[in-house]
Amino acid sequence: MARLPGFLARAVAGSAHARQVMQGVPPAEIASRAALAQLPVTRKSDLIGAQAADPPFAGLNGIPVGQLARIFVSPGPIHEPQGEGVDTFRFARALHATGLRPGDIMQNCFAYHFTPAGFMLEGGARALGCPVIPAGTGNTEAQARAMAHLRPRAYSGTPDFLKTILERADELGLDVSSLRLGHVSGGAYLPSLRAFYADRGLTVLQSYATAECGVIAYESEAREGLILDEEVIVEIVRPGTGDPVPDGEVGEVVVTVFDDAYPLLRFATGDLSAVMPGASPCGRTNARIRGWMGRADQATKVRGLFVRPEMVAEVARQVPGLGRLRLVVSEDGGRDRMELRAEAPDDPALRERLLAALHGVTRLRGEVALVPPGSLPNDGKVVDDTRPIPA
Repeated sequence: MARLPGFLARAVAGSAHARQVMQGVPPAEIASRAALAQLPVTRKSDLIGAQAADPPFAGLNGIPVGQLARIFVSPGPIHEPQGEGVDTFRFARALHATGLRPGDIMQNCFAYHFTPAGFMLEGGARALGCPVIPAGTGNTEAQARAMAHLRPRAYSGTPDFLKTILERADELGLDVSSLRLGHVSGGAYLPSLRAFYADRGLTVLQSYATAECGVIAYESEAREGLILDEEVIVEIVRPGTGDPVPDGEVGEVVVTVFDDAYPLLRFATGDLSAVMPGASPCGRTNARIRGWMGRADQATKVRGLFVRPEMVAEVARQVPGLGRLRLVVSEDGGRDRMELRAEAPDDPALRERLLAALHGVTRLRGEVALVPPGSLPNDGKVVDDTRPIPA
């Protein structure tokens, strides 16, 4: 809170959006949680339309575009600026809590293509003095062979992809016993996956992060909730409002990020969580949240990427003449599964068109089921995430 007024002053000076959020309020007056809660929230769900109307960033950048280090394009699309600096997404502390130490090799299986996830984890590892294998996503056999040859101590990526790599290594008879640690994010870390990794003697911990905010909270060896990152201010608010809820009550995660290049003020992530009482048994003293507990809207993550109701609407626009559509996300053997159900007569050619549209819009491969007209519920639900919420 002592740093907040100075940060807000810089944000107002550099960001047209920050000036709009502050609405003439002197930054020096925002020095408490109560004062901060009086500012309006900026909703992630609004960024697509705002940036389309006011490219490239709808005024959210705090420095000129020409001074940025990178510009990311996440599904939606949503465009995120990154400034210069070491570990700008603040992952070093989270990786250290997982057990990484200087000299440990990390195989980074987050995407480097358009989205920031790969650079997020690489920045944290390099800040710790850890060499990084920029493996990216997919290519399971190549991932397994690289792991066997280069002998990394740590993996970073989505929760289920490590299981896929390890099982492929087993099939190929490869020795990947050097791997002892994993840091996962970008998807639900289900109990079945935790058990699988524990049975192999691996320490695999998770963090909660977004493309806009970087790391928000991370798990420690205590495995009791996620410890809030020390470089952000997190509020839990009643969904659809900006009003903070009492500690322990489930609400939407709202984050203020101390980043001069991308100064997010009360950024509503759309994710649900709750503050946990007390401090972590590991000894870290910052507040904890229960982790990801679902979405305040119908968006959800599949294999590290968001799928949103507006994406289903885009599929319907590309393939007209359908009845209701519902994108059902489920879990199958620790892996994410995605099926688009569409009310339409059974037609193999139509199914292929829908498969192509689904992949083109979401960048994810899924399945398509054509169901009889009138058979999907009339409940307004477009994205239905049926995966169990981790305890």
